Amino acid sequence: MAYMQPQEQDFGSDPLEVRDTNHYQEEYIHAFVDKWDELIDWERRAESEGQFFIKTLKEHNKRKVLDVATGTGFHSVQLLNAGFEVSSADGSPVMLAKAFENAFKRKHILQTIQADWRWLNRDVHGKFDAVICLGNSFTHLHNENDRRKSLAEFYAALRHDGILILDQRNYDAILDKNEEPGHDYYYCGENVKATPEHVDDSLARFRYEFSDGDVYHLNMFPIRKNYVQKLLYDVGFQRVTTYADFKQTRKEGEPDFFIHVAEKKYIEGK
Repeated sequence: MAYMQPQEQDFGSDPLEVRDTNHYQEEYIHAFVDKWDELIDWERRAESEGQFFIKTLKEHNKRKVLDVATGTGFHSVQLLNAGFEVSSADGSPVMLAKAFENAFKRKHILQTIQADWRWLNRDVHGKFDAVICLGNSFTHLHNENDRRKSLAEFYAALRHDGILILDQRNYDAILDKNEEPGHDYYYCGENVKATPEHVDDSLARFRYEFSDGDVYHLNMFPIRKNYVQKLLYDVGFQRVTTYADFKQTRKEGEPDFFIHVAEKKYIEGK
């Protein structure tokens, strides 16, 4: 039976009970995806992150990239513009369709693949110099086994000296200091409010309110920085370097995002 995309988000009678990895497709409904680029604001996001990812990939001499959380295509298009060879995967067919449309408008034909990370190598074939998992996407995995399995799949998709670039919100600050996330780097849309509606150790429920009054939600798992670093080492990565907001310093408060660069290349004696 073909998958039927729901017309409205459905979190049931108690949305705080929805702590399930498999629910993500029902969250990214057509109406929400159609507004996603208002949240990102491609131009402001490109300005905020600059050349960080392009520079990091070039410094590691990587060319063939798998974007496993393509979303509406922002990073895939940026990398294509910079001359990288890119394959674009996402678990949401609605997101992939939007990404293809966005890329086509910018004179690119995306190589798209619908794939669940937990079985990534079943659907994505070949080896890559780099895998990128950006936009706080890893936080959609609510289960410890799902997180470990997905990282193992990313690891297996890499060549022997490949790298994984994975980012996350600074959930440590949200959990420990009740600090509101900023909108300086990733979600740059000026007319969209993205605020945590509920946060505990196993759920971060975000509310997205758009200028026309439409409201949508995402239920995510609040992963901590040190926990993610440990998972990366556990799965076999040899070195993990973590950046805060693209190395830029902030005069006040905590960084919005952490970016982990994990190297697969074997380090003798480590």
